[in-house]
Parts: sequence; C-alpha cells; structure tokens
Amino acid sequence: MSAQDAPRHALVLGASGLVGRHLVLTLARAGVNVTAAVRSAASGVRVEAWLREHGLARSVDIAIADFDAPEIMVGGAAAFSHVTEIHNCAGAYRFGMPAEEARAANVGIVEKLIDLAAELPMLQRVVHVSGYRVGGQDPDAVPWSEEHRAAVYAELGGYEASKVESDAVFQARARERDVPWTIVNPASVIGDSATGESDQHIGLASTIEQIWDGTATALPGGAATFLPVVTVDYLAAFMAAAAVDPDAVGAAYWILDDATPLLADLLTDVGRHLGVRIPSLKVPASVITRLPRWITRADPETLGFLSADRYPTASAIELADRHGLRLPDVRVSLERWADHLAAHRFGAAAGDERRFVDVAGVRTFELGASGSRRVILPGLPVNADTWSEVASGIGARAVDLPGLGLSGGTGIHDWERWLPAMLGDEPAELIGHSIGAAAAVIAADRFPERIESLTLIAPFFLQAPVRGSERVRMLVRAFLRRADPVQLSRRLTGAGASAKALESSIRDLRRGRAKSAAEQLTSAGSTRWRAELRDALGRFHGPVRIITGSEDPLDPAAVAHLESLPHVELISVPGAGHHPQLTHSDVLIDLLGHPATLPQIGKARPSTAAYASYEMRTA
Repeated sequence: MSAQDAPRHALVLGASGLVGRHLVLTLARAGVNVTAAVRSAASGVRVEAWLREHGLARSVDIAIADFDAPEIMVGGAAAFSHVTEIHNCAGAYRFGMPAEEARAANVGIVEKLIDLAAELPMLQRVVHVSGYRVGGQDPDAVPWSEEHRAAVYAELGGYEASKVESDAVFQARARERDVPWTIVNPASVIGDSATGESDQHIGLASTIEQIWDGTATALPGGAATFLPVVTVDYLAAFMAAAAVDPDAVGAAYWILDDATPLLADLLTDVGRHLGVRIPSLKVPASVITRLPRWITRADPETLGFLSADRYPTASAIELADRHGLRLPDVRVSLERWADHLAAHRFGAAAGDERRFVDVAGVRTFELGASGSRRVILPGLPVNADTWSEVASGIGARAVDLPGLGLSGGTGIHDWERWLPAMLGDEPAELIGHSIGAAAAVIAADRFPERIESLTLIAPFFLQAPVRGSERVRMLVRAFLRRADPVQLSRRLTGAGASAKALESSIRDLRRGRAKSAAEQLTSAGSTRWRAELRDALGRFHGPVRIITGSEDPLDPAAVAHLESLPHVELISVPGAGHHPQLTHSDVLIDLLGHPATLPQIGKARPSTAAYASYEMRTA
C-alpha cells in the first residue's frame, strides 16, 4: 500500500493539553484513526475520560511520549509505521522559565519529532504549532551561534525565545530530513466557541481574572494594542484540514480572528459582560516595562504581546474557505470563554456542572444538575460552592441569590422579578438555607402552585432575633472584607476545620460581595420582615420540612406553633450549628435524599432507622 492510499492515522503529541485534547476530539469525530501521545498512563486515562465526557463514542489509542529520552515515542518508529500525520501540540507554555529549561522543552521536542517523522514510511505531513508572534523565522540561520542565542534569550525571555528558535529549527530540520511540514501560528487560544471551555489560565486569562477580582488598577497597552484571539475548536478544525491540504505543504499560517477588538475594547467588553468595574486608566507597554513588577503584576515576557502589529492571515482564510471553515463570532466566543473562566473560578473550581444563566436579566450562577427541580438557595455569608457536595449528593442545583456569591444583581430588591423566573413553570422542591429560606418562603407564598415542597434549613426568621444597627452592619461588612478562611470558619462553625470549603466565599466577599452580604444580614434583623415571613410560611399548606442544628435551635414559641401544624416536620441535627452544610453534609444528604411529603391522614410521619439518632418532632 502506498502512503497516499493508507488510511488516515494521526499521532497527536501533547494530547493532554488544551489544543491537543480538542484536536484529538476533532480528528476522531471526523473518522480519523488517532493515537494520543501523553507523558504517563494516568494522563492517558484522563484524556480518554475527557473524550467520553465530550460525547466521543469511538476509542483512540494511547501512547507514551518521553521527551527526555533519545527517542521521543516509547517503542520508536517501528511502533508507529502506520502513522500518516503527526500534530505537534507539545511543549512548555509558561512564562518565566530559565533559558535552558525552555530550550530543552520547545527546541528539543521538534528536533526529536523530525527525527521520528523521517523514519515513518506512511507519513504525509507534520503539523507544528508555533505562535503568531514567533512564526516566520528563517531556517537558513540554523544553527544559531551561541552569541545570537544568548542575545535572543536575554531580550525575549526563555519561553518566547525558545518558541522563536524552535520555529526556525523545525523548518531547517524538516527540510534537511525531507519531511513534509505545515506550521500553524495561532494567536491567544481561548475556550471552545460553543461552551467557552478552557483550562488555560495564563496570558489574557490572567488579565481578565484581575479585572474580575477587582485587583486591576489599569488596562494594559495603549489605544491601538491588538492582542488577537482564536477559539480552540476552530484551531483544531484548521489543523485537521491543513494536514491533508496539498497546498499546505511547506506553508505557515497565522490563525487568528482579525475582528478581535482592540485590547482595551476587548477587556472593557468582557468586564461589562461579567458585571465588574472596568479600570479607566490605560498604561502602554513602554510604561509598564519601567514600573516595578510588584505594581504591574505582569511577567516581563508578556509585554512583547502588547503590540499594535497586524498579521498575514490571507492564506489561512483561503485554506479555511476551501474546507468550509468559518470563524465563530469573536465577541460571543469571548463572552462564553469569560463565563467559563469565572464560573470555574479561573481554575480553582473543577467540574463541568458550573454555569452562569440569565434569570430575569440577573446574571446568576448555579452549580449541580442543570434543570433540576430540586433547588438549593444558599444563605449568608457563604455561596453555592459550600453546597456543592450536598447538591451533588441529592441531584440538585445550588443557585447563588442576587448580589451574593458569583451572581450579579444587588440583593433582596431583585427577588420580585428573579424568583418567578428562577422557578420556571414546573413544580420545584425548594431548599432554602438561612436567608435562602426567606427567598423560598416568599416564592411559596406568591407561587404556591409551582412549589412541590419546602425545606427550610436554619431559617433565621423562626429563630430568636439578633438586634442590629447601622454600626453593627458596618462592623460586619468590615469583618467580611478582611476575614481569612480560618477566621470565617471559626465565626460560622466554632472551629477552623471548614476553612478550605470557605476559600471561595472569602474570595467573593473580597471581590465586593461583603457590602451586599452585610446589607442583607441587616435586613434579616428587621422585626417587621421576620413577622411577614412567618405569616407567609403560615399561608403555605404544602409539605414543609425544617432542619436546624442543635446548637442553633428555633425560637421555642415558633416550635410550639409549628408542632401544631400537620404539614410541618421538624428535624434537629445533633452538634450542628447554623451552617450544617459545612459540618454535617453527610447528614443533610441523607435527610434531603427524598422530598418533604405530607403525612397520611390520621398517621404521624414515621422516623426511619437511618434517622433514629436525630431528634425529630413530627406533627
């Protein structure tokens, strides 16, 4: 069989990275046989799991790459004689690397890659990922002199210099070994155009994180700074097409969207979409280079990307047109990417079931089972993340109330329009904690036909009132803004054991949610509002379950009244306080594993053996 007649089989190096995973998925979906090259068996397992999660029914081969060994692929060329194309997505993408480390990672890989490619009898193409700021190097300059190499690495830094050198070495070595090649020079790679998914958090993503956190005092770059982007799925589709395009042999393509807004506009648009304050000051790269790094928080290697340069994209557009590829809307893609970054706390929170949704015009964060009719409304001053274990355990979704956690909005004033939109039309089981219990009761009072059952956890309006004042509100706000996770854990639970679970809540409070949380805590002290909530609860005749910690009991007068109601079940969890989701999540999962129900006429609701150790009062 000739090489031209061989079935298409792609070897993807760097298959566990952002670009590599999407490329494997794109190729496999197109019917190409794929071998995903990874550094370890564990990495291969993660790649296979990711592919399954993204709907790939067929299997791919997994192979181990050893970039430090003389032969880059374990088994050598003989084990890969069937490969028709190689895609090199491997390398080190990290600013601040020492020169030798960067060179070994990025230059050493392409040298070994071409040596392997030259020995593969069926090989028709090697596609190499370079970069839009480093592509187009002169292969005739290879090998570099020691003086030239030292000067380039000193000027550009380890990462960018190693990419410049590897671009030149790749071309020179491929020409020397008669290996057909194609180079792609992508711009800043952002998330999937449909989902925004990305796990890469350096470069532009880190700047967006600073704007999101409110730590950015200025926008980097001048008025004309152009930092183009490309979505990872478009880049993968382009690479898959270029590998079999005969006109792409010996060609380099700049893959980016010319419609990317100028950097200041891009960051402003993203900031507005995220609902955060946008710095008005713009600082050109020439000024940033003269400022101390502790002020700019910018790695010097990133400053070379703050340029007004434009790039030769015509040939890439022509190839894309030949293969029916169309760039997705760049502004929509940027917004989806920003949503994914923020929902996953810029890499600090894992899991696919995290998202922003629009609820009556309020940007709302929720986690857990999308569309679940079991809805958890968290209390103060914590967020939905503190309920993630419980939500997962009972198949629910936890939703940050307006003005709290990751949700937008201002607070209680948004509830009137937010609650009916959040409920939807199908009956829901509402599980409200603390001030979330107030939201659940208001929803049940106004829309009883949409409420299947109510579970109220530590409902403040049924507990002894805590007197508040403006001074108390200011003190609470100051504490919430300055507390660390251990301090907050001790304040909420009496011990520091829940500090890790509260790290995201601390980040939200410091990001500006402390003011809203303090205001809502003050509202919770209103005698009038507490009475209104008790009256509203009395008007709801569906099943109600009230769960409290033994260390955070209901007001005795409230207990006496509730015990007389046939549709109310009272449960006390021994040893728990106001935040049982932090200290007794396993108990909550057991208790919430089934919805609250009405007892049969003439019968008390029985206690099950699983809950025999809990103190239960059942009317």
